[in-house]
Amino acid sequence: MSPRSLPALLAALAVATALAACGGGGHDDPVAPPAAAGGVPASATASPEAFARYVGSLAPSETAEPIDLKNLVPPVSESAEPLTKG
Repeated sequence: MSPRSLPALLAALAVATALAACGGGGHDDPVAPPAAAGGVPASATASPEAFARYVGSLAPSETAEPIDLKNLVPPVSESAEPLTKG
């Protein structure tokens, strides 16, 4: 390695270290943990109320992976009143 390439190497290492230290923070973590395979967690399908809380906790995002809904059967109740926002 030539003595002239040492400053360039050090500068590249400094930039790489600075970028690695960023860690991608600055986003809000979802309230409900995502399911392992990108689907809805089982705890969210325990009741209509749990499902509504899970869906309400999802933050809109244009960069997040879509949730796999192909096998989802939302919970229903024949006796509960409809949930309203409020």
